[in-house]
Amino acid sequence: MKKLFALCIAVLLLSGCNTVSGFGKDVQKVGQKVEGAAQK
Repeated sequence: MKKLFALCIAVLLLSGCNTVSGFGKDVQKVGQKVEGAAQK
């Protein structure tokens, strides 16, 4: 039972890292667009 619980926690943490990474990339893209608009 403890192994199953630990596995679930590990999966949640790993998927959370991927989500945060994806969110960071989205924020970076928005920042680049804003920077490009400001330079025009």
